[in-house]
Amino acid sequence: MKGLIPTGGRGTRMRPLTFSANKHLIPVGNKPLIYYPVETIAKTGIKEIGITYNTGQLDLVKQYLGDGSQWGLKFTYILQAEPKGLANIVQVAEEFMAGDSFVLHLGDNIFTAGVNNLADHFRKKKPDGLVGIVHHTENTRLGVPYFDEKGRLVKYVEKPQDPPHDYAIPGIYFFSAEAYKCFSGKDAIQPSARGELEIASIFQWLIDHKKVVDTLEIDGKWLDPGKVEDWLEANMYLLDENTTTKIESKLDNTVKLKGRIIIGKNCKITNSVLKGPINIGDNVTITNSNIGPFTSIFHNCMVIDSTLSDSVLMDSVVLDKVKKDIENSIIGPNTTINQNSHSEHHMELLVSELSKITL
Repeated sequence: MKGLIPTGGRGTRMRPLTFSANKHLIPVGNKPLIYYPVETIAKTGIKEIGITYNTGQLDLVKQYLGDGSQWGLKFTYILQAEPKGLANIVQVAEEFMAGDSFVLHLGDNIFTAGVNNLADHFRKKKPDGLVGIVHHTENTRLGVPYFDEKGRLVKYVEKPQDPPHDYAIPGIYFFSAEAYKCFSGKDAIQPSARGELEIASIFQWLIDHKKVVDTLEIDGKWLDPGKVEDWLEANMYLLDENTTTKIESKLDNTVKLKGRIIIGKNCKITNSVLKGPINIGDNVTITNSNIGPFTSIFHNCMVIDSTLSDSVLMDSVVLDKVKKDIENSIIGPNTTINQNSHSEHHMELLVSELSKITL
């Protein structure tokens, strides 16, 4: 079995950050979002993953992911020339699959307990399709499975107005090689009204052709950091769940640590209070500041005379003498924020990369 992870998409709900940044490469829990699906698939024992990318994105995606060896994996990069839907991602990966079964894990989904229960079911029961499902109170904005009286999947409907239950389909799919038959022949799947090949169409084709398609509930929590508020919530959850104190830089006695804190290499931190859970990357400078809780600071940032909590700093952000407390904020890479003497106490920021703000 192989893996397939898409890294394309427009990321419209995360604008302005995604005007120039790929959503899958934005850090959450202080590591790029795309790392989570890679790690999840690696834990199932799969060794080969196809990474799909959009035109012009290959070098950037490779910069973050490399050849897969850091996870003990082998990556093959596959061009999706146009954004024609999730089923098209499966379609363009046919040569890579070479007749193998596979799992498609959307690149912007996080399954905190992994998907080993689904992988085990798929390997043992050998259905032609397997759909991961979760309980979700807002399943009208997602795909929804419909079952017959025996609990078997009979159809998969995108964003139904009146679903019969609270199950939803979040974005983890298993297929046998039978799935590739849906792209050819007189009954090949067709683009939807929005002009895309929908992932639901593959499953419906399998069902209509009397193939076995199972559903299985996902263990643990599903995180979908697709909007700014969801990103911050996911960041808080992951910091709380995954932060175990690890300090790789030398700190002096002017630094006060409270709670669980990760500090990377070559950091210079003085006269500051750090309240966990916090995750600080490499080459970070913090002076005369209060940081945390629930804050992630990526590599190469500088925070001087500032207070920061419940926020995400991306690469190479500078906060210089910001008198207002910064809360519930995502600050894009290479951004500089400094402050004059005329200010109030509090502010919230959503700042894209290469910005400069003086307050």
